[in-house]
Amino acid sequence: MPTVTLLWAGLLGLMSIAVSFPAGSQRGKTGISVGDGGNPDLLLAMRRHGNFTEYVPLALILMGLLEMNGLSALTIHIFGAVLLIARICHAVGLKADTVTTPLRGIGAGATALLTVVMSIWSIVIFF
Repeated sequence: MPTVTLLWAGLLGLMSIAVSFPAGSQRGKTGISVGDGGNPDLLLAMRRHGNFTEYVPLALILMGLLEMNGLSALTIHIFGAVLLIARICHAVGLKADTVTTPLRGIGAGATALLTVVMSIWSIVIFF
């Protein structure tokens, strides 16, 4: 049973709500039901939430499977902490007017690196 992953899934689940709320709030303020309607604030809020939902589920699946295959609780906690911090950095660093903010780069890079590490570790365990 992946009980350590359960903690990180819960924390990231709360973060998912936190990054989705601004998009819904912007929709209510602007009356834009679908798409971004050309509103840059809504587009930014949508991308913060969208990027989160594009990367976090796979990372959590890998974490849970690795935990089920015997990785230590400490290792899973490290993976979870890196993922949570990376996603916070990315959400805070994602700006509409520039692509080169340090937090965005740190968040995207750490998420990608973590996913690569967990993916390779999973393949190694299989063989």
